[in-house]
Amino acid sequence: MSFATITVMAAAALIGLMILSHTLLRAWNSWLDLKRTELERGADNPTGHALGMIDLSDLKERLRKLEAIAAGVDI
Repeated sequence: MSFATITVMAAAALIGLMILSHTLLRAWNSWLDLKRTELERGADNPTGHALGMIDLSDLKERLRKLEAIAAGVDI
């Protein structure tokens, strides 16, 4: 193999590596944007908030029942 052939092959390999790196970097950034969007939507999700309120309401009701039991009140 001549020096010119080796140089062309090395340059082609380097360009291919650069293209692959660029593609993977864009994919990674897009994935991060997707996850960032999912987190933002999760914080503003009214369903998640409603479920949290239901759980809180359930805990309050249980606490009332336990306090009534401790006070000797018949429920």
